Amino acid sequence: MSRLNKTFKTLRQAERTGLVTYVTAGDPTVTRTESILRTLDASGADVLEIGVPFSDPLADGPVIQRASERALAAGSTLTSTLNTLEKMRASLKAPIVIFTYVNPILSLGVDEFGARASAAGIDGVLVLDLPVEEGKSFLDAMAKVEIDTIGLISPTTTTIRMKETVKCSRGFLYGISRLGVTGVRTELSQDAEALVQRIRSVSDMPVALGFGISSPEHVREVGRWADAAVVGSGLVSVIAEFGESEDLEERVGSYVSWLVSNGLQKKS
Repeated sequence: MSRLNKTFKTLRQAERTGLVTYVTAGDPTVTRTESILRTLDASGADVLEIGVPFSDPLADGPVIQRASERALAAGSTLTSTLNTLEKMRASLKAPIVIFTYVNPILSLGVDEFGARASAAGIDGVLVLDLPVEEGKSFLDAMAKVEIDTIGLISPTTTTIRMKETVKCSRGFLYGISRLGVTGVRTELSQDAEALVQRIRSVSDMPVALGFGISSPEHVREVGRWADAAVVGSGLVSVIAEFGESEDLEERVGSYVSWLVSNGLQKKS
């Protein structure tokens, strides 16, 4: 059983909502990313999602786009991200998921990526712009090195395509709670609950819901339907604001602890 499967099994047994935290590798610097990940792990994140900076994003909103720009300027790449994670994997308890676009993987080489990711102890990978119809060779390569492939499902995904995505997925399914790009919102989309219900109708795989989640209230609401909440832009905004401060890690830890202590309550 993979680390991701064990994590979500434990969450379900405890009837607790999980927290997936997203940060961009190399933001604000490659070295600071290491201390941020350790802080997230120690503060209660159940899964660590690390985004590979990319110059031509499709679904990233302004906050994460700027994070990618800062990371690229700091010299962060897919290779440096894998090097960082390999160096520090033994010190992290939570499963690690790489979030990336397909271009960096193709540039490195699918088999090389699989070998490097496996050596780095990566548990899952989510490739945002890889259609299921074109992903067989990538899926086969990840299966060989026992890395879970995370499927992405949006409110506009048809039932037929949803079933195909489920077939190609392991670990958990990532539900996009709203159409559009990532970013902090004051309220969750009305599509969120309906999306999870549709996913539940075709699969019992764990569901993590993302896009627009930034407060304990959001996390509690997500926990009524899904197995975990994904917090990205809200966390990245903290890094953007305090990236040059000595107390960055303290600020990051306080934000995550706020979410955990006020949002990750046991499901009723």
